[in-house]
Amino acid sequence: MPQKATFYHAGCSVCLDAERHLATALDPSRFAVEIVHLGTDRARIAEAEAAGVASVPALVIGGVPLHINFGAALTDVKGAA
Repeated sequence: MPQKATFYHAGCSVCLDAERHLATALDPSRFAVEIVHLGTDRARIAEAEAAGVASVPALVIGGVPLHINFGAALTDVKGAA
């Protein structure tokens, strides 16, 4: 069974680039990747925080948040209308 991986992003150009190049490149036989756009799915911001996400884009695998590149601080995403 593939390991769960969650890719959190906010829709910025850095995030979308990371999604295209990293999140979709993971081997689907090894990782079940869920892509979460925090700009449109704001209810999941608390989940991202609880997983240790401090900025997006970030990929959480095995409970470990991997911050890929700085697109936006999660505090900025929370404050966005």
